[in-house]
Amino acid sequence: MSVMEARIVHISIERNWRDVYDFAAKPENMPLWASGLSSGLEADGEAWVARGPLGSVRVTFTPKNDFGVMDHVVTMESGLDVHNALRAVPNGDGSEVMFTLLKLPGISEEQFEADFKWVLNDLNTLKKLLET
Repeated sequence: MSVMEARIVHISIERNWRDVYDFAAKPENMPLWASGLSSGLEADGEAWVARGPLGSVRVTFTPKNDFGVMDHVVTMESGLDVHNALRAVPNGDGSEVMFTLLKLPGISEEQFEADFKWVLNDLNTLKKLLET
């Protein structure tokens, strides 16, 4: 597979990056801000299962770490693995949260832009939750 087009979706949050990481990295909290997982996540061994707009998916998260890495792999019903790079890093007294959005094969420019807006909306929801 060739290198895919990528966009970094990011947002500044007026909250210590460790607080952001501690909240956002918990699978139980993701449905509160990640709309693709809005139906909730159910633990299934080492992974989690979600049913939502993308159908039934299996999500495997990176282990808890001291670097703000919240990467996760979403395995679609088709068997396609989508690797999602998500980070919380220090930004002054607050944090910067960054998601690397990859343009998967067969995705139109319009769908890629819609995906970008979807992720940005989710990050804005996370920001509102953590700043209020």
